[in-house]
Parts: sequence; C-alpha cells; structure tokens
Amino acid sequence: MVVGVPKETLAGEQRVALVPDLVPKLVKAGLEVMVEPGAGEAAGYLDSAYGAKGARLEAAALERSDVLLKVQPPVLADVGKIQPDATLIGFLQPYSNLEGIQALAARGVTAFSMELMPRITRAQSMDALSAMSTLAGYKAVLLAANRLPKIFPLLMTAAGTLTPARVFVIGAGVAGLQAIGTAKRLGALVEAYDTRPAVKEQVESLGAKFVMLALETRDAEDKTGYAKAQSEDFYKRQQELMGQSVMAADVVITTALVPGQRAPLLIPDEMVRGMRPGSVIVDLAAEQGGNCALTHPGQDVVQHGVAILGPLNVPSTLPFHASQMYAKNVTNFLAHLLKDGKIQLDLNDELTRGPLVTHQGEIVHEVVKKALQTQAKS
Repeated sequence: MVVGVPKETLAGEQRVALVPDLVPKLVKAGLEVMVEPGAGEAAGYLDSAYGAKGARLEAAALERSDVLLKVQPPVLADVGKIQPDATLIGFLQPYSNLEGIQALAARGVTAFSMELMPRITRAQSMDALSAMSTLAGYKAVLLAANRLPKIFPLLMTAAGTLTPARVFVIGAGVAGLQAIGTAKRLGALVEAYDTRPAVKEQVESLGAKFVMLALETRDAEDKTGYAKAQSEDFYKRQQELMGQSVMAADVVITTALVPGQRAPLLIPDEMVRGMRPGSVIVDLAAEQGGNCALTHPGQDVVQHGVAILGPLNVPSTLPFHASQMYAKNVTNFLAHLLKDGKIQLDLNDELTRGPLVTHQGEIVHEVVKKALQTQAKS
C-alpha cells in the first residue's frame, strides 16, 4: 500500500504532513512512502532527507497513492485526481468546506478530518488541534510583544523602574494556556478569563490571575471539553463585566471558539475605544470571524489607537515544529487504522468513527450532514 504526501497548494501553507524522521515508521509497517518533490521544503525538510529515510520522490504522489496525508484539504480540481477508494487524512475544514466534502464523497474517498478527533484518552497522541493550538498561543504573544510599544518585563534601571506589561487572555483552552505561560515567561502581569470555571486551577498554576465574572457558567462546557455556544444575553453580560480587564490591559489575546460556529463577539467597538493608545489585540479567532468587532481577518489594523491583529493559519508561520507535531499526530492515527499493512476500519470504534467524514460514496458524519442540510435550506 502506498502512502503519498503531496505538496500543499493553499496559499501561505508552509507545513507538510509527514517529516523525514517518521518515514521509517511507515516503512516498517509495510507501507511504501511516496513524497512529491518539494513537499517539505518550505518547512525546512529537504527532498534528500526524505530519500535518505526510505521515501520515494514522485511527482504524481497525489494520483498514485492509496493513502494521502495532507495538512489542508485538496482543492476541487485535485479531488478528481485522487484514486477512487483512496483514504485521505488531513485538516479538511468540515464545517466550511462543504463543497469539497461533497466532492470527496462523490469520488468515493474515505476521508478523515483531524479537526473531529474525539477528546478521549486514546486519541491524545492524535490530537492535532491541540498541537497546533499550542503553537498558535505561543506565537500570539510574540506577535503582541513585537507590536507593543513597551517591553513585557519589570526592569529596574538607572533611568528608573519600568513597569511590566499587563496581558489579558480570553479563553483558557490549549492556545490560551500556552499564551499565558509564554507571556509570564516574558515577564508580563497576566490575567485570564474563561466561561469554564474548571480551568481556574490551570490558569493559576501558570502564575496568572483568573478573572471571575458574575455569570452562570455551569453549562459552559460540552461533553468533549470544548466551550459551548451561549445566548446573546450571556455574551452581552459577559462583555459588560469583562470590559474593565480589557481596558486595563496593554495586550489582549482572544482565543474563544465554538466548533462549527462563528466565534463569539466579546470585544465591541466601544470597549476598544476605552483601551490605551498603543495597546494590542491579537485575535486568534479571526478565522471564524473574530472575537473583536474590529478584527479584519488576515490583516493588522489600527482602530482608536489600538493595533488589532487578525492572523490566519498561525501554526503555518512556525512550519518546522508545526509539521513535526502534526506529522506525529497523523502517523499515530494512520497506525491505528492499519492492520497487517492495510487500512481496516472498525466503525464501532469511537476513535475511528469520530473523525470519519466520507466513506463508500456517502457523507457519514452527522454534524457535517446537518450543516449541508442547513445550507440547502438557506
């Protein structure tokens, strides 16, 4: 069975789905590894490194593979080149890439979306979303520090004392916790807020202050551990109570996301007006519309004297380690699907069934099917 790694075609994507050091693991499992020339170059992995580890360089990796490992979903023009009955593993953007998902089903591709990996103990080594969120949280702090017109740490100098920057992190998931830890290491005073009270201990363990708001949050987390969408009244009250922390901060990093939905609006225009000139907002929810009303996805703008950064695909800006982490997640998942060198699916297994989007010519994931039905009605 041939495992193929084609070049990523999405503009700006620098990651690769397999790194050279993991090729021997697949070869040992009885697989032939085929890598398109240049697939890893942008991430710092040269063709010669793949060859030295046992991969074959092949320009037609997309067309000739039984299993395809990708970061981003294939463009529609490439779906028709994939072998019918092939298996595809990658970030397939199942909530927004509905046309692409339909095309994969029509082609007969068995497609697994890494975004849908269940949050269970057996899946921890395959949790690509958490891996990429770790890097995004780290990079968000660096972006803010680079843009802020002051330094993060307290400094006692002959010219006087420089007070530390104040950082407020909204959302204490994987990205938020990494942002907290990074900001603390740079010497900032850090506060954080999350709708889930259960994360208070994690926030405080990193040396940050957890901001408590007088809100009912018992139903703020779903069974998978992700934050649940709340009512408009809840978000309005949240904005009112959170405003003081936002306006006191030099840097605000927002990470609040709800899978499959627009990111909740947490920082309205008037709150930005109340921030000090020179302050910075880094909106990691920009790809889903943003947590700040003034965010322009993919752009850095200045409004009311505040720099508002809406970066997209942040992990791709750290492609060497992002590829290393993602490739490990993907190969662990592929190993789970393999038996005697072939893909064998146990659809009674939650770990197999959870990320499965298309199979045997049909869209099989219930959430994706509902999204398609909603789109058809609109």
